[in-house]
Amino acid sequence: MALGVALDLGTSGYRGHLVDLDKKGKILATAITMRHPLPGANIMDHLHFWMENGADVGHRIIIETVDKLIGTMGAKPEEIIRVSVCGNPAQMSMFEKIEIRDLAFAGQSILKRLNVKVPERKAHTIKAEELGMRSVKGTAEVRIPPSIRHEIGADALAMVMKTGLMEKNETCMVTDYGTNAEMGLFHKGELYTGSAAAGPAMEGQSIDFGMLAAPQAISDLALADDGKWYNIVLNDNLHPVKSSLVDPTTGEERRLDGVVARGITGTGTVAAMALGLETGVIKLPYVATPDHRIHLTNGIHFGEEDVREAGKAIGAIRAGHRTLIEEVGVEDDAIKTMYMAGASGTYVDPIKAQTVGLIPRVLDKTVQAGNTSLMMSYDILVDDSGLDKLQDVANAISSKHIMFATSKVFEEIYVNEIAYWTEGMSMEMYNDMIKHAGLRPLPEIKRPKETVRLVLSDIPVIGARGLRTLDDVGVYLIGSFEGCIGCKKCQKECPERALQVSPLGDRKDKRFQIKVNTEHCLGTACKKCQAVCPEGVYDFTALKIVEKGADA
Repeated sequence: MALGVALDLGTSGYRGHLVDLDKKGKILATAITMRHPLPGANIMDHLHFWMENGADVGHRIIIETVDKLIGTMGAKPEEIIRVSVCGNPAQMSMFEKIEIRDLAFAGQSILKRLNVKVPERKAHTIKAEELGMRSVKGTAEVRIPPSIRHEIGADALAMVMKTGLMEKNETCMVTDYGTNAEMGLFHKGELYTGSAAAGPAMEGQSIDFGMLAAPQAISDLALADDGKWYNIVLNDNLHPVKSSLVDPTTGEERRLDGVVARGITGTGTVAAMALGLETGVIKLPYVATPDHRIHLTNGIHFGEEDVREAGKAIGAIRAGHRTLIEEVGVEDDAIKTMYMAGASGTYVDPIKAQTVGLIPRVLDKTVQAGNTSLMMSYDILVDDSGLDKLQDVANAISSKHIMFATSKVFEEIYVNEIAYWTEGMSMEMYNDMIKHAGLRPLPEIKRPKETVRLVLSDIPVIGARGLRTLDDVGVYLIGSFEGCIGCKKCQKECPERALQVSPLGDRKDKRFQIKVNTEHCLGTACKKCQAVCPEGVYDFTALKIVEKGADA
């Protein structure tokens, strides 16, 4: 039996298909992780960790996670003869262990000063053993798709190709609603792109009860006639079903289905924000209930800190969209269609998305396309000419990439987005401030006439062996520091409860071990644990990798 694996390497987690290459690409099984294995909440955190701790450390964590993910699908390594991957330039570069500093720093001067040689990032293949993969045959061919440019990755190319937007004779937009929020505006034969580091709230992370799209995740909410909220939860096939009817103020609940929720994903977060704003349960930046929580099914709740986290992510995406519109110079009513990709783009209610600002306020049509990155990875896996075709398309695409990190337009808009979502600025004042900056205010909302869903779930086919979830990813970072007094201030300060302090040996030794779980750690961009150390002896970068399951 000849098998292959198609992988989507996302900023918030990995997804993969096990495929029978002898049976015309039949999908046998699907596996997903619940988080990214590297510490951090966004792409910049991952890059920071990689550069500060070394490529060897970061690459080992990534490859071990990929091996674990493939292993959950039940195939023998010698059976897997081919692997394909798709993702943004940073994730792909870290997977291959090639230069990433050109992605971490903006501006040619610093790259020249650091003597950074930018890799080509064209379509190519590599052997699995060269990457250190152990879950597949050592000689297995790993197919790497191209980037359009070094800032615009294979995932953006997949988004463009699988939606077919460049074949349309219209002005339209596309966004992959993930942590890195790749987006594009197609106008008069030109593709203008950008990427907003929205953070993980759009994929259900950095939210108190947040989780990635997986079975038992609240993916949507709907308003009932009596004012209560239907809680819509993903079943084992990733299909949304009405699970219960809940009073968002009191938590009073009536069960409707056997699916019990254990968390809320990004689309559920959007739904909570939209319904909260429409019904007055949310009065920015507050939750207007007695305990300042929106009550959902099975004890899950959505609080004021969640409102702020979601608002910052929504604001980044809306600022990105508005920046593209301003930079290209198109009128709001010129944009006819919005293509929505990724798990969040698939499950989110487009009307609720428009209510909160995740899609343009004036549209004729929305199209929800699914996980285009995983779809493209599958295409590359089963089509021997797929890489060449992708490279031809990448070469032909004329694109202009707008760096939001250095854009004054983006900066001006995002500052006002933050004020709106986290400080209670009114929409009237928001528009006044935008006009004062010489930019166009937000237009009145015009609902789309047509909403098209191309797939029921972001992964339409999971295979007869079903969906496997890898909950435990990453590794432990472990260390012991001379002068540590075991006060546990670092443990108490950790916002994600990723750190533990424990005594080493006999308590008389007065030696202590610090252990960090990388899948929960916010990484080098946080380092609250290090900053709070009263003795000044804790050094996050000095921690050493220990595989989970190994003796510490």
